Amino acid sequence: MKQTTAHSQPATILAFVGLPGSGKTTAVDFLTEQGYPKVYFGGVIYQAMAEAGIERTAASETKFREEIRAKEGKDFVVKRIVKQLHDLIAAGERHIVADGLYSWTEYKILKQEFGPQLHVVAIVAPKRLRHHRLAIRPGRSYTEKEANERDWNEIEHLEKGGPIAIADHYISNNGDLDTFHKDIAKTCKELHF
Repeated sequence: MKQTTAHSQPATILAFVGLPGSGKTTAVDFLTEQGYPKVYFGGVIYQAMAEAGIERTAASETKFREEIRAKEGKDFVVKRIVKQLHDLIAAGERHIVADGLYSWTEYKILKQEFGPQLHVVAIVAPKRLRHHRLAIRPGRSYTEKEANERDWNEIEHLEKGGPIAIADHYISNNGDLDTFHKDIAKTCKELHF
């Protein structure tokens, strides 16, 4: 449960990272339903796409994500996330969820900015299970080919392997939802989140 604490206590930021279909959104939803505020890396991209008048599809999203980072810099998204985090901290929030850390560049910038306040949690699941989840996901389903392409893109072009490899905590999401929620709650308890 969200706790109100003294304003002088440093904020704790729980940043979730994982390949598509691992369960990042499910983990974040579990915490935001308890009242924790979040910042959303993907939301920065979606907003930029909407402003550019680009329809969101699996292909357009992947292409835009690469193009905007090539044009504006690898720190395009994280600069906006850092500002959102500082705004939440200034408003008195002491426990914040960061949804969807993507790249090694983003990890390094967040770590430099927030140091020990940042705790990276990698959500992991077997590829076949992740791809099955992506295939049946409402509104944004992926074919097996699209899921494979997205995995490769996130590893090769967005350098997502780095933040997953160096994460502070790992949660395996290959069982039922209740077990997953219990594992998230256990990690939060360990962090006094």
